[in-house]
Amino acid sequence: MMVEIDPLFQITTACVCCEKTFQTSRVRPSFKHAVRRDADFCAYYKNENPDFYVVRVCPHCGFASTENSAAKLSDPQRKAFEEKVGAASKKKDYGGKRSLEDALDTYKLALICAQVVRDKERIIASLLHHIAWLYRYGKNEEQERRFIGYARDSYVRVYETENAGPSDARLMYLIGELCRRLDEFNEAVRWFSRVIHDQRIMDAAMIRASREQWATLREDMLARKMELPEEMQQS
Repeated sequence: MMVEIDPLFQITTACVCCEKTFQTSRVRPSFKHAVRRDADFCAYYKNENPDFYVVRVCPHCGFASTENSAAKLSDPQRKAFEEKVGAASKKKDYGGKRSLEDALDTYKLALICAQVVRDKERIIASLLHHIAWLYRYGKNEEQERRFIGYARDSYVRVYETENAGPSDARLMYLIGELCRRLDEFNEAVRWFSRVIHDQRIMDAAMIRASREQWATLREDMLARKMELPEEMQQS
């Protein structure tokens, strides 16, 4: 008789805000095989979705963060959270199995926390993008598009403020893909073009992905009888 393995397991972690320990769930590595991925890296899973469990929510103080968030809050950051969020947070325990709605709640709480403590823009951009994915899972196109717009703006700020170099081909590709999803075709062409034509970029996977989306974009524009930008005239 086969014993059914629970896709989830518990880990103990310490809150970066109040420093108390708590348990939160993760998906076992053996269950993390994606069935397919969208062009902006949104993954679909047969079993439990690991993205649902990325955010760790402290049941003691209500602070929400991810592994990539600040490792420890400074006193001013802690004070800002307690004044603007702490008192209002419900301090709900998200340690067990999460529904799509639970996952959305945790990401939105993490977004508020990151904004309040002024975490890195890259963290905020990722949270916004993940929220868009969650709305995509739930077939809420209006909210998905709204958060894709926020994520695109945030990724552009990352590009402009973090001196993103050739190594950030993935970032440039992502901005292009989110522009494409927002029907901002000319902007999408501009970002994909940077990845394809910058000789310093050595990321073969992102160059290939940019070429594929460039071709998709060109077909979409021709189908809509739109004028092709100069970069595409020769393609």
